[in-house]
Amino acid sequence: MSAARKPVIVRKLTRDWCAGYAAANPADNLSGDNPELELLLSSGKLVQILWIQIKWVCYVRELGASEGSGNDTVNPERLLRRRFTSRPRMAGVWLRLALSDGEELEGVAGNDRSLLDGAGLLLTPPDTRSNTQRVFVPRTSIRELTVLGVIHPSTARGDRAGLQPELFTREPGGNGQGDESAL
Repeated sequence: MSAARKPVIVRKLTRDWCAGYAAANPADNLSGDNPELELLLSSGKLVQILWIQIKWVCYVRELGASEGSGNDTVNPERLLRRRFTSRPRMAGVWLRLALSDGEELEGVAGNDRSLLDGAGLLLTPPDTRSNTQRVFVPRTSIRELTVLGVIHPSTARGDRAGLQPELFTREPGGNGQGDESAL
C-alpha cells in the first residue's frame, strides 16, 4: 500500500461511485499483477475495485463529507463541464475521449509516453476551478480517443516570440534601422 494517498471519487461504469483515498499516482496500482485499485475509505476500510469496472478516478479537492461542502449524491465529483468552450491555455495534448458507457470527456494530457503505453490517461479537466483537479481514465474504459490539438508550452503562455525568427537582423555596431548609406 502506497504511503502517499490523495482524496478521490471513483465512478464505476455502472454509474455507482465511492469516495476515499487512493495512491497519488494511479499507474502505481495498475500493473499486470494488480488488476485492482486499492481505495481507503473514510471509515478506514480498504477496498479493491477491479479496473475493468472503473469509468474514471477523479482526484478532488474535497470528498464532500463535510457540512456545507455542496454534497451531491448524483455528481459528487462536480465535473459539470466536460468540454472546453475554447482552445485550452495549458501545455499538453488536447484530447476528446469517448468512453465505453457512451459519455464523452475532454481534457489536456501531458505530452509524454504515457499517451502510448501508460495504464490510462491522466487529464486536466476543462474546469479546474471545480472540485475535480485531475481525472485518471483507465484504458479499459476508453472506446475512442481523438487528438484535438497539441499545445506548445510557449503558446500556452501567450509567448510567441520564440516561434518566429526575426525578419530583420541587426548588424554588429548598427543602429537596427538598416543601412542608411545605401540610400
